[in-house]
Amino acid sequence: MKLAKLFTMQKELDSYIESNQGIQTDVFKEKGLALLVELAELANETRCFKFWSTKGPSERQVILEEYVDSVHFLLSLGIAKGLNDLEEWPVGNQSGNLTELFIAAQEEILKFLRNPDLDHYRKVWEIYSAIAAGLGFENEEIIHAYIQKNEKNYERQRTGY
Repeated sequence: MKLAKLFTMQKELDSYIESNQGIQTDVFKEKGLALLVELAELANETRCFKFWSTKGPSERQVILEEYVDSVHFLLSLGIAKGLNDLEEWPVGNQSGNLTELFIAAQEEILKFLRNPDLDHYRKVWEIYSAIAAGLGFENEEIIHAYIQKNEKNYERQRTGY
């Protein structure tokens, strides 16, 4: 999947939010925590770890929206560290069930937050690719959902979210 368009859109949204909110400090750690929270919200909607419950996962569209919420912060973190020249979505050989992938994603996000370099950043993207595959999401579907959520985020800024 091509990432250039998403990086451009995210950079514009980040600039808009920073200007609109008067942000003049480094918010890398806050964005990192936001990514971890969004990852947890995504896991919660899949219910993949809830062995004690018979209730199934949320609707596919809800899960997709949570997934792209994470992608927003993942892009934003890369921009903050000058890693937004990553042209293609890295795909690795990460495997496992969704629970294992969510744990691996959290571990790799924490490594990236401590050492924000390209290798760690690529690894997070690789796991996000594996999570997308595990959820049955196609590239075009992710891009479309990202664009929709990006527009919603602008609207939220305009209405005092």
